[in-house]
Amino acid sequence: MTGPAEEVPAEARIEDLLRELAPRVLAAVTRRFGRFDLAEDAVQEALLAAVSGWSQDGIPPSPAAWLTTVAVRRMTDMLRSEQARRRREQLDATRRLPESLLGDDSITTADQDDTLVILFLCCHPDVQPASQLTLTLRAVGGLTTAEIARALLVPEATVGQRISRAKQRISQSGARFRLPAPEQRRQRLDVVMQVLYLIFNEGYTASSGTTLQRVELAAEAIRLTRMLREKLPSEPEVGGLLALMLLTHARRRARTGPTGDLIPLAEQDRSRWDRELISEGVALLEDVLPRRRPGPYQLQAAIAAVHAEAERFEDTDWAQIVALYDVLVRMSADPVVRLNSAVAVAMHRGPAAGLELLDSLATDPKLTGHHRLAAVRAHLLEQSGSLDTARQAYLAAAKLTTSAPEQRYLRARAARLV
Repeated sequence: MTGPAEEVPAEARIEDLLRELAPRVLAAVTRRFGRFDLAEDAVQEALLAAVSGWSQDGIPPSPAAWLTTVAVRRMTDMLRSEQARRRREQLDATRRLPESLLGDDSITTADQDDTLVILFLCCHPDVQPASQLTLTLRAVGGLTTAEIARALLVPEATVGQRISRAKQRISQSGARFRLPAPEQRRQRLDVVMQVLYLIFNEGYTASSGTTLQRVELAAEAIRLTRMLREKLPSEPEVGGLLALMLLTHARRRARTGPTGDLIPLAEQDRSRWDRELISEGVALLEDVLPRRRPGPYQLQAAIAAVHAEAERFEDTDWAQIVALYDVLVRMSADPVVRLNSAVAVAMHRGPAAGLELLDSLATDPKLTGHHRLAAVRAHLLEQSGSLDTARQAYLAAAKLTTSAPEQRYLRARAARLV
């Protein structure tokens, strides 16, 4: 049983609702006008209007219709402006917009869920992979520029440039608003799965803010991954990704205390783990692993399953986890995978072995200045008995993170070593 639900601040409720509705509204506006580039701008303006308006006046009875109406009107203004510009520049070549589009302020419904269509549209092959990822995180995941920058370990300015370029390329491609053919879906699948994984990660451990988790964001990533698996049931990596999300999300209730403070894996009450999600995740793994097409998500899900099988932290089969990470590191260039592998090696072979692996990551540009590298180093230094150095590393890690729960946890660990 869980305790009474905490009161969610009005601003957080609005933020969660807007994140949930944004891709559906974007799909509705794109479906109606056929201009994804302008529709994305129009929806962003509608979201900004909602943030200010709903904070003062409250959430309207039909928030999706409210957002869609505002976005449609803004879209109409932009199309009229574009048409006027074209008239001035190319009077004879201008393609006139249908009056039905320019004069109709009626609501375009956002009830139809075309989020997967938006997802695949953002991953159009004419768009560079890095820009595909960035645009989709905003359009589908509802992440801010700063959140995307932290998730991808790149500067915010780079994120803005990628979003702009991606929208231009999609507009120039003439892509239609519909799910691509099955063979084209598979071409875009890697980026689609990476986006869903990053959205889930931001929900599971928020990169900033006052709460450790954004449960609704993680749940939305799981929902979309379920939809993707329905479309591509024969793709084992899609099943592996869903299994990974389920097995990880199963720990959510045990990850924070009554006041929202972070509880590390070693100290979690495993009776609070969601056994139904664990059973579903394990069943998915049992379905996809025998197909002998292992991928990074299946391997990470297998690691999560090993954790789930241990009744206590002390019972964890670290040898098996290290073996899985050995395969995963050879398959993936992600430095975070190597960082997690170092933790597993330290648990299996001792902190000195883990610290040696961390030294090889110190110069990785994607991890330079990232709090997780400093936090892992602090933990391993503490285990090795270098308490003063560990304390300094915990404090350094606390300065690098923008998550309040992580800051409190890291400072508390440092205080214990005084």
